[in-house]
Amino acid sequence: MNQSRFAQRSPGVVYALLAAVLFGVSTPIAKLLLGEIPAVLLAGLLYLGSGIGLGMWLFCRRLFSGGRHPKETSLRASNLPWLSLAILSGGLLGPVLLMIGLARTTAANASLLLNLEGVFTAGLAWFVFRENFDRRIAAGMILITLGGALLTWSGHLQLRVPWADLTIAAACLCWAIDNNFTRNVSAGDPI
Repeated sequence: MNQSRFAQRSPGVVYALLAAVLFGVSTPIAKLLLGEIPAVLLAGLLYLGSGIGLGMWLFCRRLFSGGRHPKETSLRASNLPWLSLAILSGGLLGPVLLMIGLARTTAANASLLLNLEGVFTAGLAWFVFRENFDRRIAAGMILITLGGALLTWSGHLQLRVPWADLTIAAACLCWAIDNNFTRNVSAGDPI
């Protein structure tokens, strides 16, 4: 099957791969920008850019669709606490903690530590929201954690608190909270 037919049949896969590539390059680029811009300001600017981009997408969708885009479920008042907590943890605290940690470690180290987001997301889903899991998934999460720890280890024991690593891990926990809270509003229009 040629590539264009694959993209037509599986646009979600193409979008997921594009998102993964963009996510992968974002940490090294953010590290470069941290030399010029303070950490908290950079976190705010990155999310402001995201908001502007989504606003432009929404505007173009409305402009060019002629009202023919699929109707999504509207948010209700009961969704606001979940959405507010998701925004606080994933849109405010997570990015700020990541930029503070990234300012004090390498981009490669930070990129490896960002794998904890999936581990924390699954852990919260299992233990707090009582979602199903099996031994294979649990073993995979343990291997992701051990692999990240092994790859970020400097090769010798140090008697210091790895504040940068802990700050990035805290950012991952914030995004895990965001991921689990947004599942309660996931039927709504993501834009």
